Amino acid sequence: MNISIIGAGSWGTALSLLLGQKGFPVTLWVRRNDLLQKILQKRENEDYLPGVFLPQNVSVTCNLADAAKRKDLLILAVPSHATEEICKNINPFINDNTILVNVAKGLEEKTLKRISQIIRDNISAGCKIAVLSGPNHAEEVGRFIPTASVVASLEEDTAKKVQDTFMSPYFRVYTNPDIIGVELGGALKNVIAIGAGLCEGLGYGDNTKAALLTRGLAEITRLGIAMGARSRTFSGLTGVGDLFVTCTSSHSRNRFVGLMLGKGKNLEEILSSMKMVAEGIKSTRAAYQLSLEYGVNMPVSTEVYNILFRGVNPREATRNLMRREKTIEIEDIAFD
Repeated sequence: MNISIIGAGSWGTALSLLLGQKGFPVTLWVRRNDLLQKILQKRENEDYLPGVFLPQNVSVTCNLADAAKRKDLLILAVPSHATEEICKNINPFINDNTILVNVAKGLEEKTLKRISQIIRDNISAGCKIAVLSGPNHAEEVGRFIPTASVVASLEEDTAKKVQDTFMSPYFRVYTNPDIIGVELGGALKNVIAIGAGLCEGLGYGDNTKAALLTRGLAEITRLGIAMGARSRTFSGLTGVGDLFVTCTSSHSRNRFVGLMLGKGKNLEEILSSMKMVAEGIKSTRAAYQLSLEYGVNMPVSTEVYNILFRGVNPREATRNLMRREKTIEIEDIAFD
């Protein structure tokens, strides 16, 4: 199987290492020529995933056409906001037999579309589309630390083929037909992770963070069901699993954004200090708009939105959440 990975950030690099170690011929597309030269010289992506080295069967290029031509499996590892442009550029090289696997986690800010929808809208061929998601920090996958993931696709054969491609002794992959739920879980947990970082930055304790994660999962599930997802998906790797790791890990960029906000730094200052994209910022806008469109109550996401874009003080946002009208915990479990 000929494989290309479009995007040489930390996750694209880690996946090139994983698949290269399995013996596949892998092409890694790098956007910047200066980064390409450094990787070619050292076989190491010092900018995004330092300390790990690419196998010789991983080739690196800046030529997008070369990376996309005649590939059986094409992995999109670019930020959500770059997906549309990349898809338009690779469209001439995709055929009906190509499998496109998206591994980024986000929502299109203006259209509120999931990434698989953006792919379908901009690729003319009837290719197969899959999504790989879960609690998968590149920093750990690139160092062969045991990890579990989930692949979703509307076609069972496609999901199983991607599962077989990625499975390794340290990377276990499950399948799930609920592509809506898997994508929403991966995108919306970043919003809650910003809130988790805020809790830490404000000096709140474990009780606060546990409450935030639990109630955050409840509102993600509510929106997911309204948009056609299956509720049980959010109890799996792309729900509870990804939410937990993103809200607690030192590797989490979205948690870091919240942490710095809680310590009093402004958003522009925080983003200028980061090399990689914190998808949760754009996803917060999308989550807020989706909550209005679908009439779903999402108080945690709304307060994160208020802090990021309306200048609400984080402690005031906390008070808003704690003083909300009393209610039941779980919608389908209540006193008669």
